[in-house]
Amino acid sequence: MNNSVSSFLARHNFAIHEDVLSIAQGLLNDMDKGLKGEESDEDMIRTFCNPPKNTAEKQSVIVIDAGGSNFRSCLVSFDSQGKAEISYLEKTKMPGVEKELSKKEFFEQIAINLDHLKDKADRIGFCFSYPMEIKENGDGVLLGFSKEVKAPEVIGSEIGKCLKKTLEERGWKAIKRITLCNDTVAALLAGAACVETGNEYSSYIGMILGTGLNAAYIQPDNNEYKIKKQIIVCESGKYTSITKSDFDIEVDKKTTKPGSFILEKSCSGAYLGPLSYQALQFAAKENLFSKKVCTEVLKIENLTLIEVDGFLHGPYNVNTTLGKIMSENASEEDFNKMYQLLDNIAERCARHAAAILTACVIQTEAGKNASKPVCILCNGTTFFKTSLVKERVYSYLDEILTKTLDIYWKIVSCDNDITLGTAISGLID
Repeated sequence: MNNSVSSFLARHNFAIHEDVLSIAQGLLNDMDKGLKGEESDEDMIRTFCNPPKNTAEKQSVIVIDAGGSNFRSCLVSFDSQGKAEISYLEKTKMPGVEKELSKKEFFEQIAINLDHLKDKADRIGFCFSYPMEIKENGDGVLLGFSKEVKAPEVIGSEIGKCLKKTLEERGWKAIKRITLCNDTVAALLAGAACVETGNEYSSYIGMILGTGLNAAYIQPDNNEYKIKKQIIVCESGKYTSITKSDFDIEVDKKTTKPGSFILEKSCSGAYLGPLSYQALQFAAKENLFSKKVCTEVLKIENLTLIEVDGFLHGPYNVNTTLGKIMSENASEEDFNKMYQLLDNIAERCARHAAAILTACVIQTEAGKNASKPVCILCNGTTFFKTSLVKERVYSYLDEILTKTLDIYWKIVSCDNDITLGTAISGLID
């Protein structure tokens, strides 16, 4: 690495090439505490469900996917062969993103968003991608919003119960069941439902690395935890015991909940742009680049992950925000320094994601037979599109799980994974 970049990162407490297994071990210790009911960063939420043994056939379910800034809803119908068909798909803004809503306004807006699906099924699968305490009846009590949704009165509410009441007030016929699930659970269930012919898996994991960050896995029976085999939602993004750089601290200060979701803020799509912006601002103020580049960088008001990723994918592309600045002002040394600086942020993202997956795979106690690996379904544009993140995650998992621990795994993908998994959750009694 360039000496100037390395020195700059060290000066601002940015950990370079962190040890993935050490982070995973810290996560495992925190997971253990959470499962025992002790104080922990991660919530370790019990879902009281497992992937169904039989394929859904000749059934329909209304699906809601609420998370990030979007609210999606549709009808999923399974034919006699278990093949899913998606219809009546609509997408709108997530309630509470544009302005603060009361509890009543929040559920009324959701109900309005579902008008096109009125009475098309008597079951609703609701992927609600925020921390919840799942109840044995499939409902979920909201623990808090994590992605800048402003509806504080909703916290502590039973989401399914409140929505059912609001829908009935709008003239819906009897709704048999509303099942709440997290997007990581939906990803896990989709992975279990999309097993290709000839393959078998010893366990399943779902991970989201997009706007936010989280993972779910199947916890086997454990007397110490007083738990029967079931899917556990970790709330991985809430883990705090990681090294925080000056850039992380500056970004955290500007969020709606400073001091929370520290791991998520280190590597999810909502924060990688602002993190890169802060790193570049610090760098320009300290003259890491040539004078002309520093002057232009300091004029930048903000950066998105898309803009940062555009530079990493094509540093000499003049049609990107950073590429244009560099092409007009930078030396080859400037290009090298900026690329290394931003690449370190993306690389840390991959290391943190790999640490979460390592911890979850170990916790499943599966993957001991190479012919029956642990199935990992990953979802999210940050995982798949951010420069070298996916490739690096594969490399770290291969080195740690396969070569060091002799545990076998396979990352898979599935079309419409969250929609399919949510539909399956809606049909679980």
